[in-house]
Amino acid sequence: MFLSGIGTAVPPQRYTQSDCLSVYENTGRLPPLTADSDSLVRQILGGQNGIIARHLALESLDEAFALDPDSLHARFLKNAPTLASRAAERGLEAAQLDAKEIDSVIISTCTGYLCPGLSSYVIENLGLRSDIQAFDLVGQGCGAALPNLRMAESLLHSGSSDHVLSISVEVCSAAFYFDNDPGVLISACLFGDGAAATVWSRNQPSEGRRVEWIEAESLIDPSHRDTLRFEQRNGMLRNILTRQVPIEAAFSAEEVLTKVLKRNALAQTDIACWILHAGGREVLRALGKRIGLEENDLRHSAAILRDYGNLSSPFVLFTLDRTLADSSPGGWWWMSSFGAGFSCHGALLRVD
Repeated sequence: MFLSGIGTAVPPQRYTQSDCLSVYENTGRLPPLTADSDSLVRQILGGQNGIIARHLALESLDEAFALDPDSLHARFLKNAPTLASRAAERGLEAAQLDAKEIDSVIISTCTGYLCPGLSSYVIENLGLRSDIQAFDLVGQGCGAALPNLRMAESLLHSGSSDHVLSISVEVCSAAFYFDNDPGVLISACLFGDGAAATVWSRNQPSEGRRVEWIEAESLIDPSHRDTLRFEQRNGMLRNILTRQVPIEAAFSAEEVLTKVLKRNALAQTDIACWILHAGGREVLRALGKRIGLEENDLRHSAAILRDYGNLSSPFVLFTLDRTLADSSPGGWWWMSSFGAGFSCHGALLRVD
């Protein structure tokens, strides 16, 4: 399958980490935190963690402390369809396709639940056909974009679709939770909101760079499920983020990469560009160290982390978009994401 177009969207409200620290220091709406927890929040928001700013679906940062189930669900309902639709519109425009030409739409999210799913809203907002094949994927966390694309590959390969719209959207600010668990606090200080949409086609587009999906690999290890996951507590999503994540991500990413390189008789030196999900600065460093990458190899992932924070599932597509916009050299490209499960995914692209 071939990439026909890509589009991204974020909320208009942009908050620096300094903005967030200032509001944290002056709010009286947080539950009591221990001295260690308070120190951790100040360290993350005030230190060099690789993030300068995040886009959040909040009219003001005071809204971040409305931590009841109804408020968080309303935030997701208001913003997820809008972000997904806006990114999709931009993806269709880049692909030079009319909405009626899309045969299938696949949407991934983990930060909220709607029934009917987000696909219903995107179909309505974009004017997609009423006979479109629509799929809503949930529960795959930060790694969801690549399983989504593997489903797109199956639809195109089967001949049931000529063009597939693939969307990843997360309103992480609808899943923030504050307590004295370090993983919960780190999550609240690292994640941002956004959506990314890609359009994939059976035939190569007549214009633009040629981006071909060659093959993919996944690794899912349920024995490490509690390393990275959501749980429900008091009717709200609570992120479980443990110290093992950077190590787990690095080892899994290396294993997935090694399998695909071997099947295609490639060496790591054959990879011209690296498009990696960055769960945070320490995760990105662990990935680079384990795989043996230089800072320049990680520059696009680091730039997305700096400007947007951890966007969860759309992150790797934001990185792909920036890599393409940077006129990066063609050849073999490697795209990889990881997330809840513990799961890790990788895809080999050929770019000309």
